[in-house]
Amino acid sequence: MNLSRLLLGSTCIALAGAASAAQTLTIATVNNADMIRMQRLSQTFEQQNPEIDLNWVVLEENVLRQRLTTDIATQGGQFDVLTIGMYEASLWGDKGWLAPMTDLPADYDLDDVFPSVREGLSVDGTLYALPFYAESSMTYYRTDLFEQAGLQMPEHPTWTQMAEFAEKLHKPDQDQYGMCLRGKAGWGENMALVTTVANAFGARWFDEQWQPEFNGPEWTRAATFYVDLLSKYGPPGASSNGFNENLALFNTGKCAMWVDATVAGSFVTDASQSKVADKVGFTFAPQQDTDKGSAWLYSWALAIPSTSKKQGAAKAFTTWATSRDYAKLVAETDGVANVPPGTRESTYSAEYMAAAPFAKITLESLKQADPASPSAKPVPYVGIQLVTIPEFQAIGTQVGKMFSAALTGQMPVEQMLTAVQQSTTREMKRAGYPK
Repeated sequence: MNLSRLLLGSTCIALAGAASAAQTLTIATVNNADMIRMQRLSQTFEQQNPEIDLNWVVLEENVLRQRLTTDIATQGGQFDVLTIGMYEASLWGDKGWLAPMTDLPADYDLDDVFPSVREGLSVDGTLYALPFYAESSMTYYRTDLFEQAGLQMPEHPTWTQMAEFAEKLHKPDQDQYGMCLRGKAGWGENMALVTTVANAFGARWFDEQWQPEFNGPEWTRAATFYVDLLSKYGPPGASSNGFNENLALFNTGKCAMWVDATVAGSFVTDASQSKVADKVGFTFAPQQDTDKGSAWLYSWALAIPSTSKKQGAAKAFTTWATSRDYAKLVAETDGVANVPPGTRESTYSAEYMAAAPFAKITLESLKQADPASPSAKPVPYVGIQLVTIPEFQAIGTQVGKMFSAALTGQMPVEQMLTAVQQSTTREMKRAGYPK
């Protein structure tokens, strides 16, 4: 009897010790469909790694960026894995706020990751985040509506042509809107789209001396076009719509056209979530005076803050979630077309290209995007839909709020651009530019 109690006690102590040895990783991520899938499939990781538990914090894009920026800048240490982009990876890595992604497992096959994506997440050759997916931007359109209207979408449409199509396809009385575009304020929300429109019209954020150029003719034309297009042919409340809101509108058949991230290709063609899955066409993002910077380059990636005390476990998770094995898991569970796109050469197999009608446009757009030359004019910065300087996050968000205000009619475009020019000039001077 005493021996049995002793054995039982020893077992309980052993189990308690195993439980206390388990590490809980807190993962902060964005509420995009690919990340929600990652959260769902991560039970496989937990089964393979019973000593690691995952705690998820899933946030809307603007909120996520704000939370992570505050936490990493103050060295708060709330998170063990961060979902960030190329902007944060380069700046935070340079400051030493992120753990270098070195000594990766041999089977991770880093050479399989596209060089442009690796470079965008690196500083001086050191990788600071592992890419979960990479994206450019493209045009989505309803093939059935184009056919009914006798319209033909060019392979490389101009924004002028897009406006002409939108006018003919805009039928608000039928809950059908000619064009859906981002209007929600944020440097990574509406300004990602607006900046590519501006690039296409020949505009740039700054001249070679870091002087803002919002008072120039290119920005005036681009901003006027954008506001007029959405005001005339966009859905109600466009100023509140970001990626997820427009995706929902498109999938419910309310958008004749939509220009946004290439990653949406698998969502709009998924019959389980899209009512128009078999009626979607794909082509390149619109150009105008130039094709330079007309489509963006971005990657959602997983990084480990240097404050994490569980870096070994965090690296195990980040390598798993961005690996070829994870891609195979997605293909087996959700279909090959849903594999996270844009990061690995091996993704673009014949099977994937056949299953994903958007894959060719995505691949070509990623290859053509050049963050070092985003404008028809020379620029002192790197970045297509953003400017890779620490001050851009605050400046871009403030500018985004003003563009959103112009969409709601709170101020005319020229007045808005004057205010943008003044506020951006003030912030750049305060930051000590030109440097």
